[in-house]
Amino acid sequence: MTENPFHYLVEPLSGTSDKTFFNVSKLKATEYDSLPYCIRVVLEAVVRNCDGVLVKEQDAFNILNWKATCEFKEIPFLPARVMLQDFTGIPAMVDFAAMRDAISKFGRDPKQVNPACPTDLIADHSLQLDFTKCIVAQNVSSVPTVETHKPTTKQSPGKTLGRKAQCRSQSGCKGACELGAAHGSSREQIENTPMLCPFHLQPIAEPEAALKSLEIEFNRNKERLQFFKWCTKAFHNVAVIPPETGTVHQVNLEFLSRVVMEEKGFIYPDSVLGTDSHTTMVNGLGILGLGVGGIESEAAMLGVPITLTLPEVIGCELTGAINPLATSIDVVLSITKHLKQAGVAGTFVEFFGNGVSQLSVADRTTIANMCPEYGATVAFFPVDSVTLRHLKQTGVDVQSVSTFETYLQAVKLLRQENVQQPEYSKVLQINLNSIVPYVSGPKRPQDRISVMDMKKDFEACLNEKTGLKGFQIPEKKQSIMVPVTYENSEYSLSHGCVVIAAVTSCTNNCNPSVMLTAGLLAKKAVEAGLTVKPYIKTSLSPGSGTVTYYLSASGVLPYLSKLGFDIIGYGCARCVGNTNPLPESIVTAIKEGELVACGVFSGNKHFEGNRCSCVCANYLASPPLVVAYALAGTVNIDLQTEALGENAQGEKIFLRDIWPSREEVLEVEETMVIPSMFSELKLKIEKQNTRWNLLDAPESTLFPWDLRSTFIRSPPFFHKLEKIPPPIQPIEKAHVLLYLGDSVTTDHMSPAGSIPRTSPAAKYLIQKNLIPREFNSYGARRGNDAVMTRGTFANMKLFNKLVGKTGPKTFHLPSGQIMDVFDAAELYQKAEIPLIIIAGKKYGLGNSRDWAAKGPFLLGVRVVIAESYEKIHKDHLVGMGIAPLQFLSGENAETLGLSAKEQYSFSLPVDLTPRHKIEVKTNTGKTFHVIAAFDNEAEVTFYKHGGILSYVARKYL
Repeated sequence: MTENPFHYLVEPLSGTSDKTFFNVSKLKATEYDSLPYCIRVVLEAVVRNCDGVLVKEQDAFNILNWKATCEFKEIPFLPARVMLQDFTGIPAMVDFAAMRDAISKFGRDPKQVNPACPTDLIADHSLQLDFTKCIVAQNVSSVPTVETHKPTTKQSPGKTLGRKAQCRSQSGCKGACELGAAHGSSREQIENTPMLCPFHLQPIAEPEAALKSLEIEFNRNKERLQFFKWCTKAFHNVAVIPPETGTVHQVNLEFLSRVVMEEKGFIYPDSVLGTDSHTTMVNGLGILGLGVGGIESEAAMLGVPITLTLPEVIGCELTGAINPLATSIDVVLSITKHLKQAGVAGTFVEFFGNGVSQLSVADRTTIANMCPEYGATVAFFPVDSVTLRHLKQTGVDVQSVSTFETYLQAVKLLRQENVQQPEYSKVLQINLNSIVPYVSGPKRPQDRISVMDMKKDFEACLNEKTGLKGFQIPEKKQSIMVPVTYENSEYSLSHGCVVIAAVTSCTNNCNPSVMLTAGLLAKKAVEAGLTVKPYIKTSLSPGSGTVTYYLSASGVLPYLSKLGFDIIGYGCARCVGNTNPLPESIVTAIKEGELVACGVFSGNKHFEGNRCSCVCANYLASPPLVVAYALAGTVNIDLQTEALGENAQGEKIFLRDIWPSREEVLEVEETMVIPSMFSELKLKIEKQNTRWNLLDAPESTLFPWDLRSTFIRSPPFFHKLEKIPPPIQPIEKAHVLLYLGDSVTTDHMSPAGSIPRTSPAAKYLIQKNLIPREFNSYGARRGNDAVMTRGTFANMKLFNKLVGKTGPKTFHLPSGQIMDVFDAAELYQKAEIPLIIIAGKKYGLGNSRDWAAKGPFLLGVRVVIAESYEKIHKDHLVGMGIAPLQFLSGENAETLGLSAKEQYSFSLPVDLTPRHKIEVKTNTGKTFHVIAAFDNEAEVTFYKHGGILSYVARKYL
């Protein structure tokens, strides 16, 4: 501490003899008291980590002068910890392993490469739906019971995958399946079935379904899990939470989060960088959580601060109380739309006002979870009495909570109503009383619709031109009814029919009131005699065993099961595209009638074609509304005036008849949400599980790469590493690989779902002697650059203007042929032709995905020219050594008269600076200027090094 220029601020904590802290409130009291709470956390981290080199003394004073310096001053930030999920975490850890190899070749000690701060990796994204409960179990009887049928076979599911299986209980079955080929099945079904052909999806009884899915998950992902276990042995400061424990953000909330950290008696605020879009959930606990990519997290893990531009902080004042009929999801969607319209992108949002006290911690974390959707970097709820009470209820001992309170009061991080409010860049006001139930969709989460207006809005979407909301269905076809036979019963499908209804509780299980409302609604529906049509794919994938605990303890789980909302496992499934196929007869009916079929989900994101290509409309809704729309069987309904259905006596049942009151829900919540739920999870994590404990893993310092592996492969990022970075080279006669429009997402660039059987990635895996049902998903194979490069721009919904239609294709200019993006890039690289991408506005929207930048780099892309960028993706491009260039204001490829079939030449100067203007020349004689969209000198430095990985590796040479 004596080397820190702020060591004089260290003092003992009042009432203790062995705890000390930096009392940053004494740095400059007047300026400090006006700072937003989230900026105070950033200031403490800078003061604590100040070393005069990476973190300088002036950085702290820039933060103190936040209001005058925000938006143009940059400051370094080191978190208290780093959190990885397995899909984004595995490439980060693979890079660490490869970096050890690289510095070892230079004669350096590979053991130097270790995370400098605690790093937790949660294996939660690999769950797939191999089994589902018997459809007959969905028939409602007067007394709710849980099915206890024995499994259809005693053989291990992991072994049955390798042999022929007679198809059972599946419509359209024509016999045994040969190597995963589904006779009579559409290709779209196979492409949305990464684990099995549709006829191997075995309907068995719950709870066996979850147990068998877990066994197959371990078998299917054994290589990845062995690599993770090696990481825990080889690297210091790395802990792995094994599968079947819970989702990354739920484990973060319930187990990893500390609120206040303590290391050898030194106390400081908890903060986290996470490679998951839900990292911001912990902002609801008063923990500064930032969602970043694996590239930035790797730097932080190595002790290199990430660079933050001091942000605007928008104060969001909440007043009033929540409407009794509105759930926290309605509050989330209302605030999302309000903040989206207010334009908070790239800012920190901090909540204050008397309405904040009306929100439980569960409400706050649900709201904070959505901050990536309204564009904010952080959505911060300062710690207050509600937070401290929550900590006590969840098993934190009273003495620790008392210590937290004393510390937070000392550094003025405890929010109190009777003290002066901080100054904000601007203040927005939201009255909670005005919020009514909403859903969002059918294509974007920010398109919010009042439930009362749902029928009218859906009908408007049918009429509107094809676009962000419309489907452009001719008027004469809007009332079409398509008859279909399923399970020997006759049904009629129409526009708006619900075919998927999934309660993906990862984003809601932190708020028991929402899930309990869904459970109580299901109970009342069953008691009223309502059922869900059997062809609707219903499921419940809890983010944590905590959800199962309180749903079971409250007695509502059997009722959810009766309606088909069975627990299918713990982990990400539907949200990331791991959905089992729809019945063939239903798919056929949808296609023949050209119906706008719908999925209703309680997640926080959706992209077109992410789950199933025949489901055009996807709506986000609260869990109880997912159940309600499943009961109705359609979204084309006015829930106020139209009945959900009829019971056996022919009586009409309306939503108002079965909707549980807020008082009912709160009573159950207070009874069921008890500390034992959280202590149970902690015990589960600490004991881990038998399969994980028995898993073998290498003991070596360097990872022994298996050249036969299709999951884990040493990436080529360090193959040309030199001690001194080479000078920037000019780009001559570059060709355009892709000509893209606006709002291209990272899901378009690097899909996380299933691997289509005719794709370049599939061809590679077939060459490795794998059969289609062994392909797994792109997300599970992120540790293999050969698969991920072939999967780059492989989304079926990608629209490339060079081709003129959707699909993962491009126009290879030298040959004049249309081919797969990977095949074209491979030909360009063989000819040593550099590649660029031309794009429109908001390039790189969506979740942060490393491979959305790593993939283009390995394809040979050296430059992207876009009208504007999503910041995280732009940072990733820089981190991989790809130059992000930006058209001048008001200009784009069309206004400049570019066809994207030209050849482009330009040079980035040796003295490159942020926002440098660069001249671009084409072989047709046209010239135009672009801006080098580097935000700061650090980004320029990373680019000159060929990316942040090479930059960090050179630190060891």
